[in-house]
Amino acid sequence: MEECHKKLKGIYGYRRVKVWLKRKYKLNINHKRVQRLMKEMGIRAVIRKKRPYYGKKEPYVISDNHLNREFHASKPNEKWVTDITYLIFNGQKLYLSTIKDLYNNEIVAYHISPRNDIKLVLDTLKKAIKKRNVNGLLLHSDQGFQYTSRQYNNLLKRYNIKASMSRKGNCLDNASMENFFSHFKAECFNLHSFRKANEVKDAVHKYIRFYNHQRFQKKLNNLSPYEYRTQAA
Repeated sequence: MEECHKKLKGIYGYRRVKVWLKRKYKLNINHKRVQRLMKEMGIRAVIRKKRPYYGKKEPYVISDNHLNREFHASKPNEKWVTDITYLIFNGQKLYLSTIKDLYNNEIVAYHISPRNDIKLVLDTLKKAIKKRNVNGLLLHSDQGFQYTSRQYNNLLKRYNIKASMSRKGNCLDNASMENFFSHFKAECFNLHSFRKANEVKDAVHKYIRFYNHQRFQKKLNNLSPYEYRTQAA
């Protein structure tokens, strides 16, 4: 056991020491005995540093997948989807939170923050609530800790917004939001080398304005999201 500990610089615990003894010396010893002997001899494995736990710190709320990949809406403010993406630049990172209306694919609201926290999604939702009539709306997200938080779900209830959530680990349940992020990164973010956070924020603002008002979409009869909504009105 001392030989194993020295040769392998203490990386083996008692279970792997047991296997090593069997392979090296054909000794078939019970793992409990190996554990006891190692303890008596003062032999301990090198303990790997545990990663910090970023699990849920509070009671959380999980909603059913009411959207169920039905990405079509018959009127504005009937179905919204929301998500967060990260933007890495010049050794820095920002988080972009957006809300999209499935009726015309319009970005209703967005918020940028250096922190991926509950406040980010609350600020995004509050912006959207100020702009639109949200009574009876369905808002779909993934099961990120921000969306399952009590604070977020209490805000939804206050404005009579029905929560919907993707199944665990199934990104296709929120494919419409992922589609927007893909367009944004391909058509804007990945085409530039940003040095400062303000440059990224300015680019996001300009692209979303372009996306909403000028970027025509085939499924909107070659109209922009804004044109499609105003024409219907």
